Amino acid sequence: MSSAGPKWEDLAARLGTGAVLLVVGIGAMWIGGIWFALLSALASAVMVWELAQMISPSQRFEALGLALLAGLSVLLARFMSDIYALPLLVVPALAGVALVRSQWGIFAIFAFAICLAGYGLTTFRDEHGLIWLFWLVSVVMVTDIFGYFAGRMIGGKKFWPSISPKKTWSGTLAGWIGSAVVGYVFASFTSLDGWIVWVSVVISFASQMGDIAESAVKRRMGVKDSSNLLPGHGGLFDRFDGLLAASIMMLVIVWFVPLSEGGF
Repeated sequence: MSSAGPKWEDLAARLGTGAVLLVVGIGAMWIGGIWFALLSALASAVMVWELAQMISPSQRFEALGLALLAGLSVLLARFMSDIYALPLLVVPALAGVALVRSQWGIFAIFAFAICLAGYGLTTFRDEHGLIWLFWLVSVVMVTDIFGYFAGRMIGGKKFWPSISPKKTWSGTLAGWIGSAVVGYVFASFTSLDGWIVWVSVVISFASQMGDIAESAVKRRMGVKDSSNLLPGHGGLFDRFDGLLAASIMMLVIVWFVPLSEGGF
């Protein structure tokens, strides 16, 4: 085996799992409506379960209960106005404070972030349509792909070694470049102006910070992956940590600068 072998030892599993997730995700995004809402609720439930298991592995029953509560909260929030939806999304986090014996603060913050992102993706699809959601997901995917390959092919200085030892500056910068390309291509085929390029880079940075935040939790809990559900990726939380942060950033952006067909 060559010395470069270990760099790519998980590539086949990552590609296979990624392909399945891509097909399921695109299918649900395309259909939209209740089907995409159900997928978002299910993904949110699984990630809250993984979070609870990372923090307190002995509390299996409580983890399942919190996961069910999170999924229901995300699904029901879709049918409510923001003034009622946001308090509902806090419920799983508050329940975790009462049930999780250790690190309840970490659980509360991340559980709320997961539910808010799941709700945000659903409403983003409902209110702005397939193309905008496809852009958001594409930015996150390209950020991850460019970062993965650049980090392994170029390497170099670590971005934040104390929290995420594998993330390099070369991978981080490659992610920004990739996201800018996505924004440029998106603008080329729509009536949007160049601002979408810069917004794409902001979304890319948010997704990277989501990855680092989840890495910090895993490092604190002493675990390598959030679970072993996805071969080559670990858990669902490992796979979608970037999308969660990107979705929350997008919610902030559209709160202040509403989207339209012509751009921001």
